[in-house]
Amino acid sequence: MFTRKHTRTPEASDLHDVLDVPMFSELPDGSATLYVAMGCFWGAERIFWKIPGVVTTAVGYMGGHATEPTYEDVCGGGTGHTETVMVAYDPSRVSERELFKAFWENHDPTTANRQGNDVGTQYRSAIYWTTPQQERAARETSALFQEALDDAGRGAITTEMRPADEAGPFWPAELYHQQYLSKHPGGYCNHGFKGVTCPVGVADLPAQTDVLPPR
Repeated sequence: MFTRKHTRTPEASDLHDVLDVPMFSELPDGSATLYVAMGCFWGAERIFWKIPGVVTTAVGYMGGHATEPTYEDVCGGGTGHTETVMVAYDPSRVSERELFKAFWENHDPTTANRQGNDVGTQYRSAIYWTTPQQERAARETSALFQEALDDAGRGAITTEMRPADEAGPFWPAELYHQQYLSKHPGGYCNHGFKGVTCPVGVADLPAQTDVLPPR
């Protein structure tokens, strides 16, 4: 079983700005952790903290080779990391397929190393799983979404998919990046529905203009 590795302690509070729970300390029993990358991590994190059943989220850097990378290091493109969202969730309340539906539909996984005007390896699409259930759901929903993309005349999925242990440690980003769009509601975000539905059932997600999760 994958063990959450947070090898750099954030410089201040561990408290999630929206969910009012710890980001990095122990999770409730039965929780699982998934790591996804889909461009700038600000908007990506907001997508997941609003999903009922998600316990906590945080942003950081993963999939590279340097230790303790900073935002400036990662933006320079030399560390190989991608801007990543840690999603901790309760599998009894939200399924992996529902999480991946939100992932596929809210970015463009066909543009390698790019989301909108954001260009670079740090903006690549990626899934780093920690459980067999996540791997199975990632592969199943990827195949389903590729069929939907083909029907829409879109390109091939370029998403990097591999185990989190293989991708390496999740390095927490600087505190000011955590829940950035809660602290700065008018901040930059290029995430949202891209016009192609992932056919795994209906995900009743709030609009991306909302900040707070459903109650």
